[in-house]
Amino acid sequence: MHSSDSRIETLAVHGGERVPGPDGSMVFPIYQSTVYTSEPGESYHDIKYLRLNSTPSQAYLHDKLAALEGAEAALATASGMAAITTILHTLLRAGDHLLVGDVLYGGTHNFLTGHAEGLGLSYTMVDPHRPDTWAAARRPNTKAFLVETITNPLMRVGALREVVAFARAEGLVSVVDNTFASPVNFRPLAAGFDLVFHSATKYLNGHSDLVAGSVAGSAALVDQVRKKLNIYGGSLDPHAGFLLARGMKTLAIRVRAQNANAEALAEFLAGHEKVAQVNYPGLADHPDHAHAAELLSGFGGMLSFRLAGGVGAADALLEALRLPAVAPSLGGIESLVTRPSLTSHAGMSPEDRAKAGVADDLIRFSCGIEHPDDLLEDVAQALDKV
Repeated sequence: MHSSDSRIETLAVHGGERVPGPDGSMVFPIYQSTVYTSEPGESYHDIKYLRLNSTPSQAYLHDKLAALEGAEAALATASGMAAITTILHTLLRAGDHLLVGDVLYGGTHNFLTGHAEGLGLSYTMVDPHRPDTWAAARRPNTKAFLVETITNPLMRVGALREVVAFARAEGLVSVVDNTFASPVNFRPLAAGFDLVFHSATKYLNGHSDLVAGSVAGSAALVDQVRKKLNIYGGSLDPHAGFLLARGMKTLAIRVRAQNANAEALAEFLAGHEKVAQVNYPGLADHPDHAHAAELLSGFGGMLSFRLAGGVGAADALLEALRLPAVAPSLGGIESLVTRPSLTSHAGMSPEDRAKAGVADDLIRFSCGIEHPDDLLEDVAQALDKV
């Protein structure tokens, strides 16, 4: 139904599909069964069993994810955190060291700062914008380099090409969290990364009705991750997998609309007298705008900003908004707004939040697919009440 060089809109619809499906179906069915008949001599990890990520529903979803990423193989997990923790447990053993970007999703940061030491793992946080500092941080026992495409919540874009080149030269596995960009705005594997993962809860699904994660890369690496996941038990439920596959079919048109809404809102906020700072890589004055424009096909649906009036003004704005719900997630068809210091980054210490630039009055805005004029009018009326 498609070729590997099809455009992302076509891949989202047709990638990984079985047409016709069982009994001639156009929509691949949910196989709710946990267990299947097995063949004599089958290896353990090839047995069709839900926890082993090998059922027909899972194979279909994995093929669809791989097509979207341009990957040899892909894997769905029970959450984004299941994806990243399983990747790290696959690549690192006790005594190993990780290079990691110094601004991370709160859950990833909490895993490293709260649990890595107890597992015998060490890590060094480095500035993804400073390739000149990475060699000094690399150790003989360093095995991998982990970064994010667009960081949460300041929307920074690191020197991603240089990360790939450095990892390759040093024999490290390069890993990137592409949740904020999605495959529509950035294709990490085509850029040379070894593994890409997502919180599929967000843009890949896009409808705020499931929790899932994904991992994609070479067949050899993904197979290692799958076998580790099989032991940990972080498989995705068949019904959630069905919803994820359905959501992915509209990924391209959703993300294009979200990109446009975020760009319009960022430009509006940047020119407003009550706004002190706007973080969006699509703005010409964003510190990463120049190289982000070269790397990305779109700047994403996420932005953050601070008002001149501090926390009080931020709370007043959130209360006055009518369209966006005040909620901590992102990437859905509806716009959402939150203060990260109270939600996604609440588990970090105040000191760590300050280092990451996550101020208490920072507002993060996840743009949905509403009409841009309606969003701008709503934000304008809310600002009038601050």
